[in-house]
Amino acid sequence: MKIKIFEFNPLGVNTYVLSDASKECVVIDAACFYADERELLLNYILDHDFVVKHVINTHLHFDHLFGVNMLASQFGITLSCHQADEFLLENIPAQLKLFGLPNVNTDFKPDIGRYLHEGDRIHFGTQILEVIHLPGHSPGSVVFYHKAEGVLFSGDALFHSGIGRTDLAGGDYDLLVKGIQTKLFSLPEETRVYAGHGPATTIGYEKEHNPFVGEG
Repeated sequence: MKIKIFEFNPLGVNTYVLSDASKECVVIDAACFYADERELLLNYILDHDFVVKHVINTHLHFDHLFGVNMLASQFGITLSCHQADEFLLENIPAQLKLFGLPNVNTDFKPDIGRYLHEGDRIHFGTQILEVIHLPGHSPGSVVFYHKAEGVLFSGDALFHSGIGRTDLAGGDYDLLVKGIQTKLFSLPEETRVYAGHGPATTIGYEKEHNPFVGEG
């Protein structure tokens, strides 16, 4: 499986395009905001003749949503996400104002075609992603685990030496910490973690060094 990483928008969100030899792909957290960012993501997909099988989100905070409708329009595909975050789509203007972006066009509320649940499988090519529900940063936060490749896409739940903020709507610090320690730290230590912001890390490193949830 190939992993292509883009860093998009003023908040530095990581967008991931996963693909394999079948030419089928999945886009995680399509966050492209500026016109050149949207062109970059679209051209990458088109230049490689990829078939977009799924557009999936780890959660529904505005900064992870900017490019979803562009992909929906281009490829005729709807968003897959956890239903518990759907309420966030109704307060996008408030989210933007909180982050000092009140003048941003808010017409990017996506159409949801599939609700994801704990244990669901997302298939593309010969690849399988497992959905793990990990609330705390938001009620509907999920992470995506590829067991065969030993990689985890953690959204804003777990970062390199950090965890997601829990002071936004629906946040719960204790729930997030418990979820990381019970669901993620039970994964193999060599599991590579690709977060929603910042550099990649490993489960082993975070267990040893993370100041919020580490065991070291």
